[in-house]
Amino acid sequence: MSKILVHICCSVDSHFFLQKMQDEYPDYELIGFFYDPNIHPYSEYYLRLLDVKRSCKMLGIELVEGEYDYLNWIEATRGLENEPEKGARCTVCFDRRFEISAKKAKELGCEFFTSTLLTSPKKSIKQLRSSGEELAKSSGVKFLSPDYRSKLGTQEQNILAKRDRLYRQNYCGCLYALKQQREQQNRLLDELISPINRQILPNSIEDRVRLYEKRVELEEQGVEYEIVKKRFLNYRLIRSFIRAKDEIIHSHILPYSTINRNYSRGRIDRSFNNIYYFNRDEIKFITLDTYNSFANSDYKDIFELVQNPPSFEDELEIKAKIVGSFLDLSAVFVVKDIPMSKLEILLESKVYEDVKDELIGDW
Repeated sequence: MSKILVHICCSVDSHFFLQKMQDEYPDYELIGFFYDPNIHPYSEYYLRLLDVKRSCKMLGIELVEGEYDYLNWIEATRGLENEPEKGARCTVCFDRRFEISAKKAKELGCEFFTSTLLTSPKKSIKQLRSSGEELAKSSGVKFLSPDYRSKLGTQEQNILAKRDRLYRQNYCGCLYALKQQREQQNRLLDELISPINRQILPNSIEDRVRLYEKRVELEEQGVEYEIVKKRFLNYRLIRSFIRAKDEIIHSHILPYSTINRNYSRGRIDRSFNNIYYFNRDEIKFITLDTYNSFANSDYKDIFELVQNPPSFEDELEIKAKIVGSFLDLSAVFVVKDIPMSKLEILLESKVYEDVKDELIGDW
């Protein structure tokens, strides 16, 4: 049987594209090829690959994963960082991915190669066809460029994605397009915020990976589930320090801690039930011993807590016990010993509306 190699960019595009190809080329074996070193960060790459694997399994199509050679992609697009979507950077990106796809097609003995990028409404078909046809000339493998967008194809694609509960990414993939998109939306670039302690933050890419891995597990067990949207207030800590004169005081900050204008100066002037109150900006302090009492933990020092904290969800519970409410945005700092001298505090954080996927079921 003759073969067609199909370069795959994401499940939403490939799930529709591959089914159209199966209908149009029933006498050909389709081989999926996931080669997308442009996708950043790696956790997003992994998440898209996870969903592509699921889609290909549903459609009975073999999937081959290419190398994640991100550094080579960065080098190839150097100097094009500020190019717009569908600009020169995209041309270089297509050329790179199609070059490797054509080589893989030849290696696997495929008569044709093509790409699911052709069905993406955010990509230029003219650009894609130009890149594919040039690579076909040099590789000797013919390039197919079907137009499945027209005749309500994009609508059909969205219907399939919703029906089969595919992961819908909210940016093209590359770092530069992501930055431009978030600037236009006036949104925090939270895809690139990962705490040093690897705590999984709400609606982070790692949070989505956890959800979609759980989805695969439920499907393998034959358990019913649904994925629904949830609107909530999200939070990211950007940076913080506490300084007494020239000394930095090691601290751990609890979730949803905020300070007006991100900065405060003053001192602790009272305490009640082991909670110490700063004389400005509703800031509170507790000792590590008090934290251990609330958390039922046994941290020996602040460094250990910072490096290996409880889950974000557990820390929300701990903070609510301390301040009496899940809605309290007061800053809560955990320190080894309570500082009684004058303090300078920087706390840059962001609370913002967000929407996330949520897995629901009776398991």
